[in-house]
Amino acid sequence: MDVGFIVSGFVVGLLVGITGIGGGALMTPLLIFGFGISPAVAVGTDLVFAAITKASGVWTHARQATVDWRVVGRLASGSVPAALVTLAVLGEVDTHSPAAQGLITSVLGVALMLTAAALLWRSWLSKAPQHGAAIRERRRVVPITVATGVVLGVLVTLTSVGAGAMGAAALFWLYPRLSAARVVGTDIAHAVPLTAVAGLGHWQMGTVDTGLLVMLLAGSLPGIYLGSRLSKQIPERWLRPALATLLLVIGIRMIA
Repeated sequence: MDVGFIVSGFVVGLLVGITGIGGGALMTPLLIFGFGISPAVAVGTDLVFAAITKASGVWTHARQATVDWRVVGRLASGSVPAALVTLAVLGEVDTHSPAAQGLITSVLGVALMLTAAALLWRSWLSKAPQHGAAIRERRRVVPITVATGVVLGVLVTLTSVGAGAMGAAALFWLYPRLSAARVVGTDIAHAVPLTAVAGLGHWQMGTVDTGLLVMLLAGSLPGIYLGSRLSKQIPERWLRPALATLLLVIGIRMIA
């Protein structure tokens, strides 16, 4: 079982390094369906896992000047308070009860389907001509960005899914003038405080398995490194639709 967790961490880390897809969309369903981990513990453990693994990515992107800290602040002004409110609500219920587990699983299913759509939408946005960019940035971008942060804060705290693909897709639409590298760097930089706050909240509620966390990290860190090295050699245009289809099927199964 220990080897299985380490191997799973490596595979997920490899895919994250190659595609940039958030690990929560891959790791959380794997822990629930593959290993029988309770949804609440899978979510809580994955949130701390994400905060640790993404922190090194922020350092790299910051040194390369591929983080727009202004946009990070806008997203975080919505997501962090939303995460705290969601944690407060979760703290009032028994997260291990059948009703709570069912709710988490259902919301996770919806989040996975949204992530699948975001993966495909992001590919289209990165290629589509950008019209009305200046108007969108001047008039509506700030409140929409904050509102996007609120949605991500709730989803990530409940499911550990959303900070990656959905966040990046939203940034591609809201800030079409940002380069792809800055979208990725900004998305990762925002994910760290959000997953850290949500993860610490889950830790206080007792829904983080530290032993499981260590094993996942032991596999994922070398996997992310190797995936990052291979990312330019593997055709992502094939991997991304395949992963989107997989996430869509899992999401439908979870809410069925």
